Amino acid sequence: MTSNNPSILVVGATGKTGSRVARLLADQGHNVRPVSRGSAIPFDWDKPEGWQAALNGVSAAYVTYFPDLAFPGAAEKIEAFTRLAAKVGLRKLVLLSGRGESHAEVCEGIVRDSGLDYTLVRCSWFAQNFSEGYLRDPVLQGVIALPAGQVREPIVDVDDIADVVVATLTDDRHNGQLYEVTGPRLLGFEQAAEALTKATGRTISYVPITLEQFHAGMVEIGGPMIADVFTGICRETLDGRNESLGDGVQRALGRAPRAFAAFCQSAAANGAWSITA
Repeated sequence: MTSNNPSILVVGATGKTGSRVARLLADQGHNVRPVSRGSAIPFDWDKPEGWQAALNGVSAAYVTYFPDLAFPGAAEKIEAFTRLAAKVGLRKLVLLSGRGESHAEVCEGIVRDSGLDYTLVRCSWFAQNFSEGYLRDPVLQGVIALPAGQVREPIVDVDDIADVVVATLTDDRHNGQLYEVTGPRLLGFEQAAEALTKATGRTISYVPITLEQFHAGMVEIGGPMIADVFTGICRETLDGRNESLGDGVQRALGRAPRAFAAFCQSAAANGAWSITA
C-alpha cells in the first residue's frame, strides 16, 4: 500500500487503539494519515464538512468513533461516512466495534452493507482502561468500583487489538471477516484487582456497585448524557453476555492473545501507575 501519498487513514489517531495502529503502520513503512480533531487535516465526527479532506487520496481506513458507537447519532454518522468513503474511492474500511453492544452491531451492519471491502474488529473490555483510561486514578487510589457484580470479562490488551487492525488493513485475506478480539481468559474484576495489586505493589480492591451509583458518579464526571450512555453500555454488556472467549487474535494473527497479568506487569514496569507519570 505504500505510495507517494498517504494511503491509510487512521480516524481517532490520538486514542488508545488509533495511536498504536498509526505507529505500527508507520514503523512498517506504510504511508499513514493520522487524523483527530487537532491534526493537520482535522477530523471531527460533528463536522462532516471536513471528512472528505481526510478521505482524499487514501485507499483504506481504520475507523474509531468517539466517544462510543452507543452515543445518539453514531449510526447516522457512520452511514454518512461510509457513503462518502465509497464515493471518493476508498477501497477498505476497518471498524472498531464493541462486543455485546447492540448499537455497535447496527454500525457493523452499515459497514457490512456499504459495498466496501471491510473487516469488523469487535473487542471486549480494554486492559488499558486501568492504565490509560478512566480507571487509572481509581487504581492509584486503591478502589475500583464498577456495576459488574461477579460477572467475568475476557479483558483484552489494546496492543493485541492494534496488531489485529494493522493485519486487516494490510492484508486482503482479512476482507469480509468479523474478528471477536478478547483476552485468553475470563476474569472477574476482583481477579483483575488482584493482578493489579501484584503488579503495582499497591493494595487494590474491587467494589461492586449498583447501576444507579455508577450513574450518579458519571454525572459528576461528564454530565447527564455521558452518564446515561455509559450506564446503558454497562447495563447491556456487564450482564454476563460476554462471558465467553473470542478467537479473533488467533484467527487474525496465528497466536494467542496476551494475558491480563502480563499486561499488568509490563504496564507497571513502564511506569503506568507511577505518581509522576
